[in-house]
Amino acid sequence: MQPAQPDLYPHARRWRDHQPQYGHLIGSAWRDASAVIGVTAPATGRPLAWLGRGGAAEIDDAVAAARAALAGAWGRSTAAERGRILQAFAALVLSHCERLAWVEAHDTGKPISQARADIRAVARYFQFYGEAADKVHGEVIPYLNDYNVAVVREPLGVTAHITPWNYPAQMFGRTLAPALAMGNAAVLKPAEEACLVCLELGALAVDAGFPAGALNIVTGLGEEAGAALTRHPGIDFVSFTGSPEVGRLVQEAAAIHHIPVVLELGGKSPQVVFADADLDAAATSVCKAITQNAGQTCSAGSRVLVERSVLDPFVGLLAARFGALRIGVPEEDADLGPLINATQQRRVLDFIENAKRDRLPVITQAKVPTQHTNGYFVPPTVFGPVNADNPLVCQEVFGPVLALQVFEGEDEAVALANGTEFGLVAGVWTRDGARQQRLARRIVSGQVFINCYGAGGGVELPFGGTKRSGHGREKGLAALEEVSTTKTVVNYYG
Repeated sequence: MQPAQPDLYPHARRWRDHQPQYGHLIGSAWRDASAVIGVTAPATGRPLAWLGRGGAAEIDDAVAAARAALAGAWGRSTAAERGRILQAFAALVLSHCERLAWVEAHDTGKPISQARADIRAVARYFQFYGEAADKVHGEVIPYLNDYNVAVVREPLGVTAHITPWNYPAQMFGRTLAPALAMGNAAVLKPAEEACLVCLELGALAVDAGFPAGALNIVTGLGEEAGAALTRHPGIDFVSFTGSPEVGRLVQEAAAIHHIPVVLELGGKSPQVVFADADLDAAATSVCKAITQNAGQTCSAGSRVLVERSVLDPFVGLLAARFGALRIGVPEEDADLGPLINATQQRRVLDFIENAKRDRLPVITQAKVPTQHTNGYFVPPTVFGPVNADNPLVCQEVFGPVLALQVFEGEDEAVALANGTEFGLVAGVWTRDGARQQRLARRIVSGQVFINCYGAGGGVELPFGGTKRSGHGREKGLAALEEVSTTKTVVNYYG
């Protein structure tokens, strides 16, 4: 492999086998790693970089640095000062957009245009919460005569953030920006499968003026660095995005010290298409919602529920959309790229092979170009009709695999939509205004979109799940409440 361009990884401490090697960012300084983890490019299967394999010792130091920041310059900063730093960081991110997008695309395998959008989203998160930092007000409660009662909102303290590999850049902004805006000091443990952009963003945060220890990043394995962070007695909050199984472990660890947790644990999100819908628009949205980021999205529309009377025409439209998909490496800027690694590729291919073995009808399946067989690619596939008890309906595949179900009438549509253990996002396609409102109320989900899906990510839109999809809310002003607490101050002046 030819040496990567050094300017793409300016904050790597040294090179190993012509690849960048990163340490940990603790107290605004890079610390060399005593052990490393190899990172592979999903589109080629070739080595890409080396990460530090941190553990309990590095987590201890990162939490101590965060505590020192709260006792020092960061804790003394005003809301307006924090807001200015967040916005300065957003400007820096935009000025480095192309470089950061290249890192994100090759680390995750996603198309370069999607990576650019992800970097712009990071900047938008820090712009939004930077502007909101000094807009969080308390309240005065009318009480007894001779009393003045104020309710003030304060940061929780040291917040711990464990983020996934599917959107490293976006998750950096989504989880850290509100926590920092409220005055918390943060420790980030990003996913070891893909987090190079997080380290580059961390370095830019130092350049933007965040005081030492306000933001710390320790890389490593989940069972080592992640476990040490969630059970650490020095943290005051945990944010975790990942699987329900690991989410349970995170919540159990946090419960030892009775600290709050926000969990986003994935979904099996339905899009419900009624006969009166704009079928062209719905088919386009359904295809994009399961193929964006190769289906590796918690809110992916992995089920489509179609009213029986329009099944045939809708299936035709859907097959045409999937047939036109372009699959490729980041530079080709196709519609989708590979999955993150060989393990995930094998898992998703097993779902497809088992469904075919069970003789589920294949509505359509795209083809992976032969020149890309060295990467971790999976052909986008639509199965249907699929029974409600089939794994393709009940389990999160986390790949470009769509399960089609058929319904007759609103009641059956709602029963199918609510028929899984998950409840993260749902889409409803109908021109009937009354039906739109009924379905929005009846579907159990953290978000419901009417005649659209995802709405461009929407930093302003509170996001989170119900049931097995987790609890708590990220994004929007609601996120500021999750990473802060209230204090009631009662003053008797009589």
